[in-house]
Amino acid sequence: MASAQSSGPIDPYRNFNFRLEIGGVTEAAFFSVQGLAMRIHPIRYRPGGDGQAVRSLPGPVEYAEVTLRHGLTKSTDLWNWISAIAKGRIERRNVSILLLETDGVTEALRWNLLSAWPCEWHGPALDGLGRDIAFAELKLAYDELRAE
Repeated sequence: MASAQSSGPIDPYRNFNFRLEIGGVTEAAFFSVQGLAMRIHPIRYRPGGDGQAVRSLPGPVEYAEVTLRHGLTKSTDLWNWISAIAKGRIERRNVSILLLETDGVTEALRWNLLSAWPCEWHGPALDGLGRDIAFAELKLAYDELRAE
């Protein structure tokens, strides 16, 4: 049976074409997202009468914390969010990470972090002789990861 011809090779998406959507955050200069990961812990067991064979079943699901790097601006949205958590007011928000097509506008893939909240913040490294952008890091914990 003949396979359908494609119009050419399919290029992978570029890692710099992305956008973040965070409820309640109107302005943030995100330039890096790291740590998007999921792990399903195997549960190992040895069934009776099967000799020394060890089998495994899927166990608990664990989501890695996601680190967002952003350039500092006048916006205090992210700082206010983690400050509220530090004061005991847990504000869970849904966060979407969008990978964009080469046009930089059209959504190609989306990962939704459900019930996310900031669990760690790192301020900028300041250097009187530096020329880099002042950026901060925010780590997010979340309850579930969904891909669309």
